[in-house]
Amino acid sequence: AERSGLTGLSPPFALQRVGLQLRATLENITRLRAEGEDFRWYLKLKCGNCGEVSEKWQYLRLMDSAPLKGGRGSATMVQKCKLCSRENSIDILSQTIKPYNAEDSEKFKTIVEFECRGLEPVDFQPQAGFAAEGAESGTPFNDINLLEKDWNDYDEKTKESVGIYEVTHKFVKC
Repeated sequence: AERSGLTGLSPPFALQRVGLQLRATLENITRLRAEGEDFRWYLKLKCGNCGEVSEKWQYLRLMDSAPLKGGRGSATMVQKCKLCSRENSIDILSQTIKPYNAEDSEKFKTIVEFECRGLEPVDFQPQAGFAAEGAESGTPFNDINLLEKDWNDYDEKTKESVGIYEVTHKFVKC
């Protein structure tokens, strides 16, 4: 068989969709969600080519966009791997961002999907910027920080404590 002259060039990565699933115990609270275009999804990303994982947390925001090589549109983040120099990208699919509701409590639910080309999320760290509301009262709670995996407050309207506990996550192929 004739070998093509393109030896040493790895083929472009297939597009892969990865969902981020959240699980938490909600107390008197609902509609926990990532708020705003500037919400930061903190991820550790792995290069699909050489397997290198970023040691620092990197964040993706809906408001960010970078052009893909060769005019193939854009992605939320385009990054060259420090180890193998492969250009990879990952995109937040904005229409897949969903709230985590009272009825989802203690179950895994996909709250966002990423379109990955060579960059795969391997870890997620919830930080600031979440919002939610009182399950009965609708009282808004803004700038919820889930870094400690637990959060609690008090709902003046219902005179009840509210909370988000035991926050955990996993990634699923979509």
